[in-house]
Formats: sequence, structure tokens, C-alpha cells
Amino acid sequence: MTTDQISPVRRRNNVTISGNPAGRTLVFAHGFGCSQEMWNAVSPRFEADYQVVRFDQVGAGGSDLSAYDPGKYDSLHGYADDLLEILDDIDRNDIVFIGHSVSAMIGVLAATRNPSRFGALVLVAPSPRYINSGAYIGGFEQADIDSLLDALDANYLGWSGTIAPLMMGNSDRPELGDTLTESFCRVDPAIARHFARVTFLSDNRRDLRDVTTPTLILQCQDDIIAPLPVGEFVHAEIAGSTLMVLDATGHCPNLSAPDEVTDAIVAFLR
Repeated sequence: MTTDQISPVRRRNNVTISGNPAGRTLVFAHGFGCSQEMWNAVSPRFEADYQVVRFDQVGAGGSDLSAYDPGKYDSLHGYADDLLEILDDIDRNDIVFIGHSVSAMIGVLAATRNPSRFGALVLVAPSPRYINSGAYIGGFEQADIDSLLDALDANYLGWSGTIAPLMMGNSDRPELGDTLTESFCRVDPAIARHFARVTFLSDNRRDLRDVTTPTLILQCQDDIIAPLPVGEFVHAEIAGSTLMVLDATGHCPNLSAPDEVTDAIVAFLR
């Protein structure tokens, strides 16, 4: 397909398709401050048997930055709209959606709106709400999130250099934190500030009960962004879901433990 033949939807989200066109379709979605490159150590392992689709959320990676509309993307529903448009564009059903971090909730929203497109959900380090609320443990107090967002507003690059290694964990492998920091630093600061607010102030707890798609939840140990009680909550709210606690630590097992993530997905799909 030439550049002129690429659909507006694929161009907008920098959609890439690889692997076996006769196989079931796996769609990989990245988290905040990242791009589809965050799946480089996982997605190629499925290409022999599956059609692999990756994309960049608008405002990230190789997406069309001119398509970024703060009004549309003032909630995760704007990103869910994009995901459904991508699935309509590739026109495949029985999709396996694999979403990391905030993209896990984007997948939840899309799957509840059009479950006919989805055959399975794999939610990697998901969180429906980051702020503690009553008996719900999200991992942060409101003041924590306010401070985080204030620091991001004041100095995005400095914030990235501090928060990315903490999110990654695995301090014995500082190169992983460096990779995530570099990814954060490639995002336009204005877009990052807006997306951070949408991400960290969202509350999608009620949406979980509407999920009817078979779901695997991959929870990391010692994850400061989405601690174990969050994964347990998601599991409890999505009927029939499977919770797997990985040996991996930190918030980005697609970078720190790609073999473990791959094995978990393969076992679930079988």
C-alpha cells in the first residue's frame, strides 16, 4: 500500500500491520508518554501465527499531531473512539486487544461500546482510578496527584527524568528507566500535560462491570502506579476475568519482562 492509499484513520494513528494476515488479529496499544515502540520486544513474537496491529495514540509517536483536539481528548472516550475507528478500518472481528496502563481502560471503554469487534482483552498494569476513594485503593491521595501534575506543568522534561525511572522500577537495570525517560521526552509537553490530567484524574471503575469480553489482567509486583489492590479490584469487577500476577516488578513489564508477558498472553489465548 502506497502513502497515497493509506486511509486517514491509519495515517492519523500511524497504524502498522504485520504478521500473518490469515491469523487472528492482535492489537497492541501503549501507555502514557509512550508509543507503539514500547511493544517491540513482545509483538514480533506473535507474527508467525497472528496478524499484529500496532498504533500510536494521537499526540504520541508517529501519529498526526495536527489531529490532536483538546476537546475530543478531554476524556478517554476520545481515544476509545479512535480505537473503534481503527478496528472498523482494518475490518476484523474477534480482535485480541492488548492495552498497557491507560490504554487498558481505553480498550475497556471501546469493548463495552462495541463488544462485537472484540474476542478478548489483555489488560497490562491497568488502573480504573489512580486516586484512593473510600475503601478503594488506587495508590495515590488527591494531594499526591495534584503535586505530580504541578511538577509536570512546571518542568516537563525534569519531571520525565524523575518519574519515568520510578514508574519503570528495576533500579538494577537503569537502562530501562532511560528508555522510558527518552520516550517521555519525545512527547510534545503541552499534549503530555493534557493527557496526564486525563489519565491520572479519570475514574472508570463503573465501566468495568459492563465488560462482557473474556479478559486477562496482568498485574506486576511492586508497581507504584497500579499496586496489587488495583489489579484485584479490576479482577473482581470484570465478571469471569483472569488475574495473573507476574514476577515482574515496576509498571512496564512489556519492557522489563517481555518473555513473561508473551508467555502469559500465549497461555491465555490457548
